[in-house]
Amino acid sequence: MALDEKGYWKPDSPSTYSPVFQGPLRPKAILKWFFGWGGLIWPRHVSYALLAVGTWFFLQADLTATKTLSAGWIGTMLLRNLVLIWIVFGFYHLTLYIMKVQGKRGKYDPKWQEKGKKKFLFKSQVLDNIFWTCVSGAPIWTAYEVFYVWAAANGKVPLVTWSANPIWFVAWFFIIPFWRETHFYFIHRLLHWKPLLRAIHSNHHKNPNPGPWSGMSMHPLEHIGYFSCLLIHFVVPSHPIHFFYDAQLTALTPAQGHSGFEGPLFGNKWPVGDYFHYLHHRYVSCNFGGATIPWDKWLGRFYDGVGPYRTKNR
Repeated sequence: MALDEKGYWKPDSPSTYSPVFQGPLRPKAILKWFFGWGGLIWPRHVSYALLAVGTWFFLQADLTATKTLSAGWIGTMLLRNLVLIWIVFGFYHLTLYIMKVQGKRGKYDPKWQEKGKKKFLFKSQVLDNIFWTCVSGAPIWTAYEVFYVWAAANGKVPLVTWSANPIWFVAWFFIIPFWRETHFYFIHRLLHWKPLLRAIHSNHHKNPNPGPWSGMSMHPLEHIGYFSCLLIHFVVPSHPIHFFYDAQLTALTPAQGHSGFEGPLFGNKWPVGDYFHYLHHRYVSCNFGGATIPWDKWLGRFYDGVGPYRTKNR
């Protein structure tokens, strides 16, 4: 079992990037990373692609109904998003932090969520995180969706369909994860500009030991910036399914990435965890992006978790 300098559990292997961006070229490793279990596509992105399809066909008002803003269909969208949040974030919190099915096995920080601290609303890390996720995150996520479906219904955004361009339609599902990570890196670096870090992003960084609900616990202005990755669909032709796929990945995957545990979990079956991002919560000045595209390595902010942490660029 590997331990860090504080005696905390850590993965046996250092945090690294996908083989797509590591030389020399390794076709088998790249294919496994794309299509193997726990890789880019399966199961997470396939699951969210199916959720987006289901949302569009079964959980979303037809575009003819969204031409005019109405409390009915807008309220239904907000309710749908809150239910999705409670299903996804609630699942990880219930199993890992209430039922404690893993115990502390694979937990990056051995401490549980904080209580009795004045820095948190209600003096509770979990309640504080739930508040910001549901009271700020869900409405702002929904506002972007409302704006998009209203614009799509009124012909104000470029649309693409499967029948018109099947190659581009499929390609979007592969492009979106890379686009999201790139957008996240640069908006995140901006939020670490000292004035913004103090005024806005510090709300998220109240969680050096994050749990599932920490993932979307942000200041409202940060939520606006975080979800601005969705604005690409207002200028680049896409389908509402692509938009919902992008939106739901952005809103829901932080629960998994902030779980505080290294997977696979639940009998070694479900890939979860993000030690790369946990190191950012712990040390603040490293690993601003994700573990797919090496933006941090290219721009000198990568820390792999090996050896004492140094704040100088690596």
